[in-house]
Amino acid sequence: MSFRPKTLTKKDVARRVSELMGEPIYKCEPWVGSVVDALGQLMVEADPEVRIELRDFGVFEVKKTKAKPKARNPKTNETVFIPSRRKTHFKPSKRLKNVFQQPLSELNYEIPSGSADENVPAELLLD
Repeated sequence: MSFRPKTLTKKDVARRVSELMGEPIYKCEPWVGSVVDALGQLMVEADPEVRIELRDFGVFEVKKTKAKPKARNPKTNETVFIPSRRKTHFKPSKRLKNVFQQPLSELNYEIPSGSADENVPAELLLD
């Protein structure tokens, strides 16, 4: 059976906001819900593209995709046409990128089995 990471919900975000703001959770839940709803509405209302930039967090974008006239259904091997549409994209901020690029070994996290950095000689590790 495969390992699934912990899923956090709006309630968990509201709980964290409650801790940071020193307010009861029942007051923070509507704030969090409103922010999430507003982001969703802005993305849905994009005409046809939009860029929502949240400093020190990242950028949400709605982008157009090109049509794919020769896509293939892997189950039937049939050629299908996929029309142009919109898609969402998230690009993390530099601050978040730097945090996520730290090696797991430095953070004392378990390295996934089969990973290339399991048996790396010390002289090859970055300082």
